[in-house]
Amino acid sequence: MKKVKIKQISNLKITLIGLLFSIPFIINFNGCFGCPYSFTGASVPPHLKTIAIPYADDRSGSGEQGLREMLTEKLTQKFIDDNSLLIAERTSADALLECVIVNINDAPAVVISGESVATRRISVTVQVTYKDLVKRITIFEKQFSNYGDYASDGGFTERAKGIELAIENISEDILLETVSGW
Repeated sequence: MKKVKIKQISNLKITLIGLLFSIPFIINFNGCFGCPYSFTGASVPPHLKTIAIPYADDRSGSGEQGLREMLTEKLTQKFIDDNSLLIAERTSADALLECVIVNINDAPAVVISGESVATRRISVTVQVTYKDLVKRITIFEKQFSNYGDYASDGGFTERAKGIELAIENISEDILLETVSGW
């Protein structure tokens, strides 16, 4: 009889110890009052509700037609889809996201036998400045770079797809940095 009680007490101790160690995790997943943490992934300051995204400036020297419009439209659509900040005119926005395309590079990515280029990689680099217009501070100023691969034998159509993919990827990177700040 004593062995059974000792075993039950040992099991109870193990259960209580396990419960004590799990309480912080339960609180984190269920939320805690006054905690600044969120599992939504968003860390936009509460006073920022709207953002202005003026047309990007193209200082890449590439002469790529429609590039600044494509970047601005993709980026704006990303923010609309994300819904963490509403798009507004610059005069009434709480935040401002300014983008300058600083470089475009098109280089071989995959070389096959006979030194033929099968796939090319187009890289786009954008200088981004994110400003809090309410507190009149710059939240960040940094460069983002991403790429898109395309078949080298597809001509301008395939190259355009590579550029679009690079712009899509870089827009996602900029959105995530702006609303998450990880």
